[in-house]
Amino acid sequence: MAATAHRPWHGVLVATALPLNSDLSVDYARYADHCAWLVENGCDGVVPNGSLGEYQVLTPEERAKVVETAVAAIGGERVMPGVAAYGSAESRRWAEQARDAGCASVMLLPPNAYRADERSVLAHYAAVAEAGLPIVAYNNPIDTKVDLVPELLAKLHAEGWIHAVKEFSGDVRRAYQLAELAPELDLLIGADDVLLELAIAGAKGWVAGYPNALPRASVDLYRAAVGGDLGTARKLYEQLHPLLRWDSKVEFVQAIKLSMDIVGRHGGRCRPPRQPLLPEQEAAVRSATEKAVAAGLA
Repeated sequence: MAATAHRPWHGVLVATALPLNSDLSVDYARYADHCAWLVENGCDGVVPNGSLGEYQVLTPEERAKVVETAVAAIGGERVMPGVAAYGSAESRRWAEQARDAGCASVMLLPPNAYRADERSVLAHYAAVAEAGLPIVAYNNPIDTKVDLVPELLAKLHAEGWIHAVKEFSGDVRRAYQLAELAPELDLLIGADDVLLELAIAGAKGWVAGYPNALPRASVDLYRAAVGGDLGTARKLYEQLHPLLRWDSKVEFVQAIKLSMDIVGRHGGRCRPPRQPLLPEQEAAVRSATEKAVAAGLA
């Protein structure tokens, strides 16, 4: 597939949290409202069915409807669904579903049912690329046990199977290696708590968690960081970092949903097996969120 001139994965794309009703069914109306609210507050788009959207515990019908709801709310150009699945055929079907729903790109983890070798990773991305939508790779070696190291990403890019990578390894040194090995591959910030470091290193976008609760301040931080206004960026980063670091913790979904509740949005509960935060975790998130609200960041 030829490189695409228009790159809908640029900017701040929010990995959306999914609002649930009291019986833990999906609240689609509220989800549509959330997507629209994020765009109104300066975000460039959304990533439904990422890990923050609890895609692993959705039925296929729910997962498809989440994508369709986002597209109806803000337009397909702004929607980049996660299409991760255990099998390549299933991931490809999700990419086709995204394409047919009108999305402009998709985000894809490597095979994650087991520790896949390089040949499996290459075959997986090749298979999903056949759906015809540009793919943003998602490197999360912490959760998937498969590390898309710069050399492997460069191979995937050279074959035309990926156009960008959401980089969640936490290793900011990789940004410079990637830029040497695959200068046309777009680096996207994948973890909120290395935003400033990866923005300075040339990131073209941010697949973001905390804008679910604090979109405007988060967008201001991103724009200042990529725009080289380090005075503004550094101050905001320091103010927001006690929250941003929760994006890299196991309890990130619960933490972000709690912050959403505190700022007056609907975060709410998660589906099992995710459990509510422990009292001391809840206290830490609450305190950091209230501090951000008091500083005028909500």
